[in-house]
Amino acid sequence: MTRRDIFQAIADPTRRAIIGLIAVHAMTPNAIAEHFDTTRQAVSKHLRILVECELVKQGHQGREIYYSLEIDKMKEIDHWLEQFRKIWETKFSQLDDLLATIKK
Repeated sequence: MTRRDIFQAIADPTRRAIIGLIAVHAMTPNAIAEHFDTTRQAVSKHLRILVECELVKQGHQGREIYYSLEIDKMKEIDHWLEQFRKIWETKFSQLDDLLATIKK
């Protein structure tokens, strides 16, 4: 099985919404599906993709399967974004300097 790209996974708005839901606490597939106007099977497919990308992990409590966020994988995304955050902050600082100069 080829490993899916995490950025392709989070490109889908439903998968981003699922990540948002389970970021707070682990949930069963049925509990997740209740938040969407789609089939349980469609939600299961999204969950499978998120698990394949290792953004979400499965855990068992009794006979129930619970899905929870894989924090370390989310940190990978944040780390990748950090390089752009630094660029943006530099650009904003330059803009602030320019605006201060113009005001004078």
